[in-house]
Amino acid sequence: MSHAEVNSSDRVGALYDQMAGFESDNFTGDHNLHFGYWDSPADAWSLERAEERFTELMIEKLGAGRGERVLDVGCGMGTPAMRLARATGSEVLGVTVSHEQVKRATARASAAGLADRVSFRYADAAALPFEDASFDAVWMLESIIHMPDRLQALGEAARVLRPGGRLVLTDFFERAPIPERKRPAVEKFYENWVMGPMVTIDDYPALVRAAGLRLVEACDISEQVMKRTLEGIARRIAHDRRHIDDTLGADLADDLDLSALIEVWELGYLLVVAELPRADG
Repeated sequence: MSHAEVNSSDRVGALYDQMAGFESDNFTGDHNLHFGYWDSPADAWSLERAEERFTELMIEKLGAGRGERVLDVGCGMGTPAMRLARATGSEVLGVTVSHEQVKRATARASAAGLADRVSFRYADAAALPFEDASFDAVWMLESIIHMPDRLQALGEAARVLRPGGRLVLTDFFERAPIPERKRPAVEKFYENWVMGPMVTIDDYPALVRAAGLRLVEACDISEQVMKRTLEGIARRIAHDRRHIDDTLGADLADDLDLSALIEVWELGYLLVVAELPRADG
């Protein structure tokens, strides 16, 4: 692992260690900073419901079955992993570079009566501590965005997948060249949230192939995700600003504010589905 990767993992872990201890009516283990998904402009769902809908969409795309073993890379506070286990009957192992997230997600799974099927541990996606071909499916919900080397992370996911296994992930990407007047907001977002390098949708076929996977689909779902999520997060932050300032500090509160991105339509949201080919093709 390179020096840059070590530093990035440490920085991401420190960020989410700090975030994990913050809870309020609008930012909790269930509803933190996950993006939402609205099937159509007519949907009047809250951000909370849209977050749930996004997890449901990920579950549909993953196609995991009862008794199968799923790896959740970048598991956060564990809510998506628990929903996945309940919906499919699968066994889910979540990994994160935040020790605080591991502690809290483990406690939440136990309280939910899911400790026999949902567990969490500290691990870096760039060097997963698991045997080859040890999972039936892998998902990365808003986690590959933090990885300095996407190919390394995809290669590790492919290594631990069984032949025929499926990978589902989400990523930010550059839909079109970002104008200079909008670039400071995007650069601040990438720096504050310890993001990896920016990619385009056209980068993904080659990345997936180089990792030994077969691309099933790469979909631009920006219209279903971006603007309404950013508006919803802005409302949450405005509602909780004093509590955020008191608990996390004003500097981090400013970092959480993503409202400057609302009009940056050039920054998009990508859903990718891939699979590990079987030996027989």
